[in-house]
Amino acid sequence: PYTADVYQPAELFYKDEKVGPVFYRYNALNEEIEIKETPTQEGLRGLSRDKNIILKVDGNPMRFMTFIDKDGKTLNGYLTQLVDGENFDLYKRTRVKFTEGSKAANSFVQATPSRFTQFEEYYIQKAGVERIDELVPKKGKLYNQISQDQRASLKAFIKDNDLDLDSDKDLMSIILFMDRNSEPES
Repeated sequence: PYTADVYQPAELFYKDEKVGPVFYRYNALNEEIEIKETPTQEGLRGLSRDKNIILKVDGNPMRFMTFIDKDGKTLNGYLTQLVDGENFDLYKRTRVKFTEGSKAANSFVQATPSRFTQFEEYYIQKAGVERIDELVPKKGKLYNQISQDQRASLKAFIKDNDLDLDSDKDLMSIILFMDRNSEPES
């Protein structure tokens, strides 16, 4: 259920005030973060699901937030901010799904072991809008985020740079391009 088997270093903040360095492990199945002060420390603590707590992982803030998935459901969970722009912010959510194994029905069929499957979701927030919506990494969904007259330049940017919407790095480039080339909502 964890995104990494070992505890990773991070910086802990409460609001904008630095609390200090910690080691964390994210249980994406249960939306829980376990922390330790040292990687060898016995015992652990669960991080409170407080929206003021920020965990900076590799310079990217991770926090407990409210967002809306592609089905229109309002959810709470941990999002990692990939882009902090003037007009658009991009977030990433790592989810884990548990699939129960099954016994072999007979000797011709193999048993299926239980397993955890990780997958990524992306969320976008427009400046001046108090909601974070899931961004399905498809060109049509991306074009809907900007005005009609800016779509041609975005299409050309994606084509000229041969960008893949399934790549974090490429998706970040696209959002940064959209951020530089769009007008804020009024």
